[in-house]
Amino acid sequence: MAHDHTQVREFFGSRAAGWDTRFPDDGPAFAAAVADLGLRSGNAVLDAGCGTGRALPPLRDAVGSRGTVLGADLTPAMLDAAVRAGRGHSGRLLLADVRRLPLRAQALDAVFAAGLISHLPQPAENLAELARVVRPGGRLALFHPIGRAALAARQGRRITDDDLRAEPNLRPLLAGSGWRLESYTDEDSRFLALATRQDVAPVNHPGARP
Repeated sequence: MAHDHTQVREFFGSRAAGWDTRFPDDGPAFAAAVADLGLRSGNAVLDAGCGTGRALPPLRDAVGSRGTVLGADLTPAMLDAAVRAGRGHSGRLLLADVRRLPLRAQALDAVFAAGLISHLPQPAENLAELARVVRPGGRLALFHPIGRAALAARQGRRITDDDLRAEPNLRPLLAGSGWRLESYTDEDSRFLALATRQDVAPVNHPGARP
């Protein structure tokens, strides 16, 4: 998958209209992953790379009416599809690049990210940007509704040792970006890595001290 800004928009833009019909049975998997994030009533959470907003309704249910739910995506057509599906009522939709979020530091309690990491152009810096907007002790969920092996088979490829989502690669990547990996699940039915925001400046963050 190309990581160029324009190519990512073109890839997802051309697929936005039919995205939900291609994956009609993913709803329960999204809801289960949101439950594992451990949100509380009144929390503020971002769905980073929200696509058509499938995580927004369970995120809203988790934080309640007093909570804040944001959905950010780079592709206008995906956000349009989220609105058409009625998911704009569950959270505020932002046309935004997760590499430079229009949010203040430590504004959030958690970030949910489905299928995002394989599309990040600079994973260490981009994960550090997610860390910037989350308070210390806040949580990150890296999710996919099927596991790495099942996804590779669907795409007609094999898993390679340099896969960022492999635990030996993901754990140090997160650690260098301000996160501590707490749990890791890679099954045919889902991929879910849960991490906690550390109360230290990540080494890969542009503002970190040497």
